[in-house]
Amino acid sequence: MNIGILGTGIVGTTIGSKLIHTGNSVKMGSRTAENQKAAEWVKSNGKNASHGTFKDAASFGQIIFNCTLGTGSIEALKSAGEKNLNGKILIDVSNPLDFSKGMPPTLSVANTDSLGEQIQRTFPNVKAVKTLCTVNCNIMVNPSFLPGDHDMYLCGNDQKAKNEVTDILKNWFGWKSVVDLGDITGARALEMHIIFWVRLWSVLQTPLFNFKIVK
Repeated sequence: MNIGILGTGIVGTTIGSKLIHTGNSVKMGSRTAENQKAAEWVKSNGKNASHGTFKDAASFGQIIFNCTLGTGSIEALKSAGEKNLNGKILIDVSNPLDFSKGMPPTLSVANTDSLGEQIQRTFPNVKAVKTLCTVNCNIMVNPSFLPGDHDMYLCGNDQKAKNEVTDILKNWFGWKSVVDLGDITGARALEMHIIFWVRLWSVLQTPLFNFKIVK
């Protein structure tokens, strides 16, 4: 499958490398076609890896991963072009973290709205599915990095799209437990989770942890 990734940070490159490893072709997009990080990623991932602009990646991908910084996601998606996104599944991995006042970060949107909802409203013909934003990027693509079973979550308005993303999470990334939180308003909970996650990181002194629901 052809996959487009928006964002050249560690989340985008980690997910992109995993997708290449699972037999997909991946184009990584950034603001400029000459992005050095993207070029280096391509060199280390072989013939099925390529890079270009946000527009190039969105046009290339049958499925799109939004791995941009949350506060710049809407702008990046607009740069990608609505016509290149329409009708496609957009897997939104971003968190609306605001570092303007230093650490720990706050959220630029919360409680009564979320970045996931803003994306869905801005691009109504996109099938937005929020997931993977509650763990470190190494665990996103390899849950067995941690011992035992633990949970991943997703939400979105389109059930068929969520089913397809669930298959990706299970079959490509190795998640055994995927919990559906309902429509895209579930993104409020997923994004607010990051504040707790950052606090735990500072206490545990490692980002390599996750949660399991016990009932």
